Amino acid sequence: MDNKKYDYLIVGAGLFGSVFAHEMKKKGKTCLLIEKRNHIAGNIFTEKIEGINVHKYGAHIFHTSNKKIWDYVNSFGEFNRFTNSPIANYKGKLYNLPFNMNTFYQLWGVKTPEEAKQKIEEQKAKYAHITEPKNLEEQALVLGGKDIYEKLIKGYTEKQWGRPAIEIPAFIIRRLPFRFTFDNNYFNDIYQGIPVEGYTKLVEKMLDGIEVINNVNYFEDKQKWNNMADKVIFTGKIDEFYNFQFGELEYRSLHFENEILDTSNYQGNAVVNYTEKEIPYTRIIEHKHFEFGTQEKTYITREYPHEFSTNKESYYPINDDKNQAIFDKYQKLSLKDDKVIFGGRLAEYKYYDMHHVIDKALQLTEKL
Repeated sequence: MDNKKYDYLIVGAGLFGSVFAHEMKKKGKTCLLIEKRNHIAGNIFTEKIEGINVHKYGAHIFHTSNKKIWDYVNSFGEFNRFTNSPIANYKGKLYNLPFNMNTFYQLWGVKTPEEAKQKIEEQKAKYAHITEPKNLEEQALVLGGKDIYEKLIKGYTEKQWGRPAIEIPAFIIRRLPFRFTFDNNYFNDIYQGIPVEGYTKLVEKMLDGIEVINNVNYFEDKQKWNNMADKVIFTGKIDEFYNFQFGELEYRSLHFENEILDTSNYQGNAVVNYTEKEIPYTRIIEHKHFEFGTQEKTYITREYPHEFSTNKESYYPINDDKNQAIFDKYQKLSLKDDKVIFGGRLAEYKYYDMHHVIDKALQLTEKL
């Protein structure tokens, strides 16, 4: 195998690498995918447990308004009609998300859009003196007032970022999406759903007939792997690729606590957010509700955000000015590299949804 020459070595068998490999194979190119984990599909990996497709790295709900992308993913498997309608639990009281007429009724008992708008304006008025919000707390109060901020934003965001709201930059909340209809659909996109057979099956179909080697640390023998192909598609962390020479890019990480419960229905919803600071996890996911499951048991996941460290997975890039400046240096360096092309969430240091990742990979294959 060592002297076999491929057109492309793809580092990372996540969504970006898999779409790229699939498209290049159609164009008659040879690809070798290497993956450090013991499975394909990256963070969208699903595993069947108790007959339930479990999202092993947090909830992944596919949504897009781009018909081309929707048709593309559906060509690898059927999608169900799942609609993301999370619930917020604040000190035992339940609220619908995103902020809509149901939420406003639960908060204040208002029943018409006019009453809701009045209530929000009245709440915001108390903070009219803040003309230039200096942090997330001020920004949220200016946009939505005290009730929404304290019950539904403050604790959740502080857990997510691992710091008090007064230390989180204001730009994190540029606007608050208020909907004055009784609609709990979280996404505004036209198309939404989850693969009936799970995401792993979807990626397996993309990689049909393509050589994949799992449990490979590319960095342990970078030169050997690079020599095996004319071009390298790198989907890992760009700072790690360049040996952290300009410093490490920061991320927030997550860890998951999983439990199989001897009940057919634990919380009645796929996602329940816990918005008070005192509860250490941000949400509980009950996986069977992603697929309208009727299994006898249920599988739940508590999601805990925390600081990133080298043995943890990188989930959310911290796109503040400091990190952006570091990334810009790495990106400049990468543009001079004729052999390696960088793509995907970690290589581009951007928080992409799945449809963005697919779109980016397809654009790259068309360009090449």
